[in-house]
Amino acid sequence: MFILDHIAKPRIGKAALEPWRTHMRMLAARPHVWCKISGMVTEADHRSWTASDLRPYFEIALEAFGAQRLLFGSDWPVCLLASSYGRWVETVRDFIASLSAVEQAAIMGGNAIAAYGLPVDGFEG
Repeated sequence: MFILDHIAKPRIGKAALEPWRTHMRMLAARPHVWCKISGMVTEADHRSWTASDLRPYFEIALEAFGAQRLLFGSDWPVCLLASSYGRWVETVRDFIASLSAVEQAAIMGGNAIAAYGLPVDGFEG
Protein backbone atom coordinates (compact mmCIF):
# COMPACT_ATOMS: atom_id res chain seq x y z
CA MET A 1 0.00 0.00 0.00
CA PHE A 2 1.10 3.54 -0.79
CA ILE A 3 -0.51 6.55 0.88
CA LEU A 4 -0.33 9.76 -1.13
CA ASP A 5 0.13 12.57 1.38
CA HIS A 6 -1.41 16.05 1.18
CA ILE A 7 -3.48 15.10 -1.89
CA ALA A 8 -0.23 15.45 -3.88
CA LYS A 9 0.17 19.16 -3.11
CA PRO A 10 -2.03 20.76 -5.81
CA ARG A 11 -1.50 24.45 -6.61
CA ILE A 12 -4.68 25.58 -4.87
CA GLY A 13 -3.44 29.15 -4.45
CA LYS A 14 -3.23 29.44 -8.23
CA ALA A 15 -6.54 27.57 -8.79
CA ALA A 16 -4.63 25.15 -11.04
CA LEU A 17 -6.41 21.83 -11.55
CA GLU A 18 -4.21 20.50 -14.34
CA PRO A 19 -2.03 18.56 -14.63
CA TRP A 20 -2.78 17.62 -10.98
CA ARG A 21 -6.25 16.19 -11.80
CA THR A 22 -4.88 13.96 -14.57
CA HIS A 23 -2.08 12.71 -12.33
CA MET A 24 -4.49 11.98 -9.47
CA ARG A 25 -6.66 9.87 -11.76
CA MET A 26 -3.58 7.99 -12.95
CA LEU A 27 -2.52 7.28 -9.37
CA ALA A 28 -6.03 6.28 -8.33
CA ALA A 29 -6.11 3.69 -11.12
CA ARG A 30 -3.66 1.73 -9.00
CA PRO A 31 -5.69 0.00 -6.27
CA HIS A 32 -2.78 -0.04 -3.81
CA VAL A 33 -2.60 3.80 -3.79
CA TRP A 34 -4.68 5.62 -1.17
CA CYS A 35 -4.91 9.39 -0.64
CA LYS A 36 -4.68 11.47 2.53
CA ILE A 37 -6.90 14.57 2.62
CA SER A 38 -4.45 16.92 4.28
CA GLY A 39 -2.18 19.86 3.56
CA MET A 40 -4.79 21.67 1.52
CA VAL A 41 -5.02 24.90 3.53
CA THR A 42 -1.29 25.52 3.30
CA GLU A 43 -1.47 25.23 -0.49
CA ALA A 44 -4.22 27.88 -0.58
CA ASP A 45 -3.92 31.56 0.34
CA HIS A 46 -3.07 31.35 4.04
CA ARG A 47 -5.02 34.47 4.98
CA SER A 48 -8.14 34.28 2.83
CA TRP A 49 -8.88 30.70 1.75
CA THR A 50 -12.45 29.48 1.78
CA ALA A 51 -13.97 26.03 1.60
CA SER A 52 -15.02 26.89 -1.95
CA ASP A 53 -11.35 27.27 -2.90
CA LEU A 54 -10.62 23.76 -1.64
CA ARG A 55 -13.77 21.91 -2.64
CA PRO A 56 -12.83 21.18 -6.30
CA TYR A 57 -9.64 19.47 -5.15
CA PHE A 58 -11.49 17.40 -2.57
CA GLU A 59 -14.15 16.44 -5.13
CA ILE A 60 -11.52 15.28 -7.61
CA ALA A 61 -9.78 13.20 -4.95
CA LEU A 62 -13.11 11.67 -3.88
CA GLU A 63 -14.11 10.90 -7.46
CA ALA A 64 -10.72 9.36 -8.20
CA PHE A 65 -10.12 7.32 -5.04
CA GLY A 66 -13.62 6.85 -3.65
CA ALA A 67 -14.45 7.09 0.03
CA GLN A 68 -12.85 3.69 0.64
CA ARG A 69 -9.33 4.98 -0.17
CA LEU A 70 -9.39 8.48 1.36
CA LEU A 71 -8.00 9.27 4.81
CA PHE A 72 -8.48 12.43 6.83
CA GLY A 73 -5.22 14.07 7.82
CA SER A 74 -4.74 17.16 9.95
CA ASP A 75 -1.27 18.26 8.80
CA TRP A 76 -0.93 19.54 12.36
CA PRO A 77 0.96 21.65 13.35
CA VAL A 78 1.79 22.94 9.85
CA CYS A 79 -1.91 23.57 9.13
CA LEU A 80 -1.81 26.24 11.85
CA LEU A 81 -0.03 28.52 9.35
CA ALA A 82 -3.36 28.87 7.53
CA SER A 83 -6.11 27.47 9.75
CA SER A 84 -7.06 26.32 13.19
CA TYR A 85 -7.31 22.58 13.59
CA GLY A 86 -11.03 22.94 14.34
CA ARG A 87 -11.72 24.91 11.18
CA TRP A 88 -9.93 22.30 9.08
CA VAL A 89 -11.90 19.43 10.66
CA GLU A 90 -15.19 21.27 10.11
CA THR A 91 -14.25 22.00 6.49
CA VAL A 92 -13.65 18.32 5.79
CA ARG A 93 -16.81 17.31 7.67
CA ASP A 94 -18.74 19.73 5.46
CA PHE A 95 -17.15 18.22 2.33
CA ILE A 96 -18.21 14.71 3.33
CA ALA A 97 -21.65 15.60 4.74
CA SER A 98 -23.47 14.22 1.68
CA LEU A 99 -21.76 10.82 1.99
CA SER A 100 -23.22 7.93 3.94
CA ALA A 101 -22.41 7.61 7.64
CA VAL A 102 -20.26 4.57 6.82
CA GLU A 103 -18.27 6.52 4.22
CA GLN A 104 -17.83 9.47 6.57
CA ALA A 105 -16.56 7.22 9.36
CA ALA A 106 -14.18 5.54 6.92
CA ILE A 107 -12.64 8.83 5.79
CA MET A 108 -12.47 10.30 9.29
CA GLY A 109 -10.70 7.32 10.83
CA GLY A 110 -11.72 3.89 9.65
CA ASN A 111 -9.53 3.94 6.56
CA ALA A 112 -6.51 5.01 8.63
CA ILE A 113 -7.13 2.11 11.00
CA ALA A 114 -7.16 -0.27 8.04
CA ALA A 115 -4.24 1.33 6.20
CA TYR A 116 -1.92 1.56 9.19
CA GLY A 117 -3.08 -1.62 10.92
CA LEU A 118 -4.10 0.27 14.06
CA PRO A 119 -6.00 -1.31 16.93
CA VAL A 120 -9.73 -0.59 16.79
CA ASP A 121 -10.45 -0.54 20.53
CA GLY A 122 -12.30 2.67 21.32
CA PHE A 123 -12.71 3.92 17.75
CA GLU A 124 -16.11 5.49 17.24
CA GLY A 125 -15.70 7.23 13.85
